[in-house]
Amino acid sequence: MNIDLTDTTASKISAAILEARRRSGSPATGAVLTLVIVTDEQGHYDALKAATSASREHPSRILVVVARPGRGDARLDAEVRTSGETGPGEVVLLRLHGELAHHPDSVVLPLLLPDAPVVAWWPGTAPQDPSAHPIGALAQRRITDAASCDDPLAELAERARGYSPGDTDLSWTRLTQWRTFLAGAFDQVTPVVHGATVESEPDSPSAELLARWVEARLGVQVARVTTDGPGITGVRLDTDGGQLTLLRGDGRVAAMALPGAPERSVALPRRPLTELLVEELRRLDADEVYGEVLTGAAPGSTPPPGPRDESTPDIVLETQEQQPATGDGEQGPGGTDPAEGSSEQDVDGHGAAQDAPHDVDAAARS
Repeated sequence: MNIDLTDTTASKISAAILEARRRSGSPATGAVLTLVIVTDEQGHYDALKAATSASREHPSRILVVVARPGRGDARLDAEVRTSGETGPGEVVLLRLHGELAHHPDSVVLPLLLPDAPVVAWWPGTAPQDPSAHPIGALAQRRITDAASCDDPLAELAERARGYSPGDTDLSWTRLTQWRTFLAGAFDQVTPVVHGATVESEPDSPSAELLARWVEARLGVQVARVTTDGPGITGVRLDTDGGQLTLLRGDGRVAAMALPGAPERSVALPRRPLTELLVEELRRLDADEVYGEVLTGAAPGSTPPPGPRDESTPDIVLETQEQQPATGDGEQGPGGTDPAEGSSEQDVDGHGAAQDAPHDVDAAARS
């Protein structure tokens, strides 16, 4: 059911949520976290659609904060939705007018689920330092998406300068299966890698992060090659036994070839926004590998805020608790099945499995 509130307060919104639950016959909530989406009028529909779909796997209280600053009086309008087609939990759409738009935490704080983790998500342009934002300061995890911005690589640089543990970006989430396949390749062969190339469409933040990851883990220089896309189209590792390649031209299926082995096809689809969000909501601790790659910190150290340097320590190739579970049909490079994914395309989606990931640690020895 829907309840519309005009010129209201947080306490009245809380009362409306309780009343909506009572009317629907479900006085208790089964939500496990609070997801706060900070967006604008133009972007709130797609973000809310993805979040409500994700709530079927992670029941959440979803708070959508739409700031509408201006010279008018401070006013709070809200729409409360519970159960039904929105999935488990509740959805509260908050429109903050006037001066109130600069103080979203004053509205959000009373609406957080007690004793439950908080995740903040900026589907569009994010603050330079998400952890210092009034909403980000309330959250254990902060999700951004550099690919949704006008200048994705500049946005990625902003993410590096303002990084704090607990931050992540969907451009990194899109690399899960790329990293899994590349790491798994070294379970079968352990060649010395002399150089690497990452091929992608222009200004892809995911391609930049993948290149940095390969540089840091293998200690080699990575060349960037521009293609027509979509997204990342290939990775080539130059080894002492020949090239190890993972090439994807259609955004759905990739061809993988190991030195001395025949080429084979692997499922590597571009993922929709919902699947990316579902994956990020599975973990509430800091993604240390993302922090290391983004900021250029040495593997195993605490990534400090600040710009990335160009060091490439420790020749280790690994994924961080993000390997997809097995699916049907295609065998992964380590003898496991990559999960079957959706071929639906989001703004910059790169393939990864839609099922729950599990730990992978693969080493490349020189």
